[in-house]
Amino acid sequence: MNPGRISKTSIRLRYSLRELSRRPGVQALAQRSKDSYRLLLLVTAAVVVVLAFPGGSAPDFVVLEEGMLAREDVIAPVTFPVPKSEEEMTEARAEAAAGVEPIFDHWPELADSSAAAAAAFFDTVAAAVSAVTVEEEQREAVRAVLDQHRIAASEGQIALLVGSESREQFERAVESTFQRLLRPGVVRGADLGAVVSSGVIIRSGEGRDESLVRGDSLTTMEMFFERADSRSPSELGVDAHRLFHNIIVRFARPTIILNRGATEATRNQARLAVNPVKYEVLEGERIVAAHERVGAEERERLLALQDYLAEQGGGRRWPANFGGLLYNVLLLAILGLVIKYFRADVYASGRSLTLIWFLVLAVAGAAALISRTGAAWQLIPIAFAALALATLYDGVLALIAVFVLVALITARPPFAGITVPFFTVMGGAAAALSGRVVRRRAQTWAFAAVIAGTYVLAAFSLGLMGLQNTEGVLTGVFWGTVNGVGCALLATGILPLAESFTKITTDQSLLELADVNRPLLRRLSLEAPGTYAHSINVANLAEAAAREIGANALLARVGLYYHDIGKVKKPQFFVENQPLGRNPHDKLKPSTSANIVREHVDDGLELAEEARLPDTVKAFIGEHHGTQKIGFFWDKAKALDPEAELSPKDFRYSGPKPQCRETAIALLADSVESAARVLQDPTPQGIEELVDRIVGFKMSEGQLDEAPLTMREIDAIKGQFVKVLTSMYHHRLDYPLHNNQAAEAEEPGVPGT
Repeated sequence: MNPGRISKTSIRLRYSLRELSRRPGVQALAQRSKDSYRLLLLVTAAVVVVLAFPGGSAPDFVVLEEGMLAREDVIAPVTFPVPKSEEEMTEARAEAAAGVEPIFDHWPELADSSAAAAAAFFDTVAAAVSAVTVEEEQREAVRAVLDQHRIAASEGQIALLVGSESREQFERAVESTFQRLLRPGVVRGADLGAVVSSGVIIRSGEGRDESLVRGDSLTTMEMFFERADSRSPSELGVDAHRLFHNIIVRFARPTIILNRGATEATRNQARLAVNPVKYEVLEGERIVAAHERVGAEERERLLALQDYLAEQGGGRRWPANFGGLLYNVLLLAILGLVIKYFRADVYASGRSLTLIWFLVLAVAGAAALISRTGAAWQLIPIAFAALALATLYDGVLALIAVFVLVALITARPPFAGITVPFFTVMGGAAAALSGRVVRRRAQTWAFAAVIAGTYVLAAFSLGLMGLQNTEGVLTGVFWGTVNGVGCALLATGILPLAESFTKITTDQSLLELADVNRPLLRRLSLEAPGTYAHSINVANLAEAAAREIGANALLARVGLYYHDIGKVKKPQFFVENQPLGRNPHDKLKPSTSANIVREHVDDGLELAEEARLPDTVKAFIGEHHGTQKIGFFWDKAKALDPEAELSPKDFRYSGPKPQCRETAIALLADSVESAARVLQDPTPQGIEELVDRIVGFKMSEGQLDEAPLTMREIDAIKGQFVKVLTSMYHHRLDYPLHNNQAAEAEEPGVPGT
C-alpha cells in the first residue's frame, strides 16, 4: 500500500464526516449532547467548590480591617468563642507540658545488682592472687584484673588488693555502702536536671504506687558518691580511700530511673487538654464602638464571629450546603452566559468549556488548600487562570472569569473582607489584561513583572489605607512577587498542552509558525520559489483585509504561508515555478492535469499532518480553493472532445468551502493576487474592476456561503485588496485574458499565470 495514499484517504474521510455531521438529525442529537455536557460541567464545578470549602459561606456582614473606623457599634449577635492562634496554642501546650511532673521508677534491686557486680570483681581479684605464689606475679595479676574493669590504681592500692585481709575489708565496705546508701534511692543528676517543676512522681513497689516528692529531696549520684566516701576503710590510709571511691564509681548504678515514655505520655495528655478558646464574647457585648479605630483585638473578635457563624451555618447541613451550591451555580451561570452570548465559538467548543472548568476548579482547589493549611492567602493562583484564558481567548473573558472566581473564593470565611478580594482581583486583572499584549513565549518574564508589580502596588495601597501594617505589606510584596512569577511560569508551561487540547492556536504559536526558517517554509522557498513568492504576496494581501474587518490578521498571514505547501511535491506542474515556455501540462490529458492540480491540496494536508501543524492552519490548505471548478482544464477537455461526458467531480476541488472569515479571505486573496499578476491595465480603476469581478464570481458560485462574512465586511475586504494591489502590481506587464480566466487565473498550471 501507498502510505501517502492512505494519509490522503484519511484526510478526505475527515471532511466526509464533517459533511455528515451537518445533517439536521445529527446536528439536533449533537446539540442535545452538548447542552447536557455544559450542564454537567456547571453542576460539577459548583458541587466541587462547595465540598472544597466545608465550613460554609461567610456571613453577610462586613469584616472590618485593622485600622479602619467603625461607622456604628458592632454588637455580638450571639455568644461565641475567640480561639487562640496557632502561636498561642503552641505556647500554651509547651507551658502545659512543662508543668507535668516527671515520672521516676524506684528499683531497689538495682542496688543488689551493683553489689553483686562488685562482689564478682573481688572474687576475680582473689582468684588471680591465689593462682600465683610470687608477690610480683600477684601484683601483675591484680593489675590485669583492674585494667579489665577499667579501674585505675597505684602500686600501693594494688598491694591493698593483694592482701586478703585488706581486700575483704574493702569488699565489706562496698557491700554496706550499696545496701545502706544506694538501695533507698539514688537518681542520675542529668535526669533530674531536666525537671522544670518542683516536684517529681516516684513509682515503687510491685503495684507501682506513686508518691509526689520534691525534686531537691532526691539523692543524686553526685551526692551518693560524696556520702559513700565517708564509709571507706580510712584506717587503711589515703590510698585505700581513693581505691574505694574508684570501685564505688565503677559499680554503682542509680536505683531511681526516669520513665521517659510515661512522662511523655502524661505531657501529651496535658497538651491535648489545653483549651483552644482564649475567651468568650457574650451575646449583646460590644465588639467595636462606633467611630473607633479597629485594633488587633477587635479584628480578632470579628474574625472569630465570622468563623463561628459560618460553622453554625455549616451545621445546618442541607440548607447551608444547598445555599452554597445555589450561590456557586448562579455565579458560574453568569460566566457561562457571558461565554454564550459574547464568545459563541468558545461556548460551542466542548474542549474549551472543559478547559475553563478545569481552570476554575484548579484555582478554587488551590484556595481551599491554602485555607486549610494556613498558607499565605497571597498565593491564590488567580493569575494562572487569567493568563491562560487571556492568551487562548481574550482579555475580557479572562477578566469576567477573574471576577467570578474571586466571588466564589472570597465568600468563604478565611478570605472574606476587603483585603483578599482587592489583592486577588488586582493580580487577576493584571494577568487578564497583559495576556494579549505579550505575544512571544520568550517574554514570560514580562508576564511575571506585570503581575508581580501589580501585587506590589496593591500591597502598598492597602498599607497606605491603614488596612495592613508594615509586616502585612512586606508579606504581600514578597508572596505577591512569588505568585506572579510562579503563575507566569506555570501558565506558559501549560499553554502548549491547552492549545493541543482545545485545538486553539495562540498568537505565540502563530508567530513561531511564521518563522521562514521552519522546515516546511524553507523547503517551499527552495523547491518551489515561485509558489513561495506567491504565498508571501497573498499573505500580505489577506493580512490587510483581515485587520480591516477585525478578523485574526496574524492567522490569515500564517495560514497563507502554508496554503500551497502541497506544491513542493510536484512544483514543475505549477506555472509560477516553470521556466519560460515549458509547461508539462501540454503533454497531458486535461483530466490528468486537473487531478495533479487538485492533488496539491491533499498533498499539502498530508505534509501538514506530518509537520503537526495546528488545525487552524491546516484549514487554509483545505479551504483556500473551496469547491470551485478547475475551469481551464474543463474548458480544454470540452474543446478536445465536445461530445465527451465529463464528470464535474474530476474537475472540481474537494473543499470544503471556507468555514471562517480568515479562510474566506484566503480564498479571495489567492484568486485576486493571481489574477492581478496578469492584469493588462494595473491602474486603480482596473484593479478595482478586477477585484469586483472575482469576488462577485466567487459569491455567485456559493464559495462564501458557509463563511460568517457580512456584505459590509466583503466590501471592506475588496477595498483593502484594491489598496494593497495598487501598490504591488502597478508596474506589471499586460497579458491577454479570455472568458472567465480572470476569475480563475489563480488556478495553478493555467498558462499565463
